[in-house]
Amino acid sequence: MTITEFPRDLLMIGAIFGVAAFVWAGWGQERPPKHWIWRVALGVLSLGGAALAGVSLPAAIRNWAEPTAIVVGGTAFVWYIVVFWVEVIAIVVLAIWARKRKRQDLIGPLVLAVVGIHFIPLAWVFAQPVLAVAGVLATVAAVVAAIVPDKEAACSFWCGILAAPILLGVGILCAVSGFASL
Repeated sequence: MTITEFPRDLLMIGAIFGVAAFVWAGWGQERPPKHWIWRVALGVLSLGGAALAGVSLPAAIRNWAEPTAIVVGGTAFVWYIVVFWVEVIAIVVLAIWARKRKRQDLIGPLVLAVVGIHFIPLAWVFAQPVLAVAGVLATVAAVVAAIVPDKEAACSFWCGILAAPILLGVGILCAVSGFASL
């Protein structure tokens, strides 16, 4: 599922996905179900994400001179920049749209959907098929979070409890593959 040609990229994906798991689990704390176990689960996911980032980022930095799929000025780099800015613009537009429609509850799922969709072209940019899998799973999580009734918990809770394990799992897979291929 991972291509080990670029271990530095795998370590960086591990670090970024660790931070993302931390952030999504944190956003999930907005209004979880009343039982304390949900807050603990989100806390464990946050700590796991922070730990993954804490292990992966220094290793990525130590190996920064290693080859990467993204060469500045190359096709992959240009695509990366384009995908990044399309993602940012889409998130801003969708957040404004949700706010104007008085559906702020959908901001979390909309952001997660954009993040998930943006991983799909990045699978090609980074030559890592696992990013497409993460993208599909995160997008499905966003759809589920948007349609689950929010009476017991906020949509953002569902985003966090569903997306954080996906991001953490893929991040761990990438980091382990990166470490193994150094």
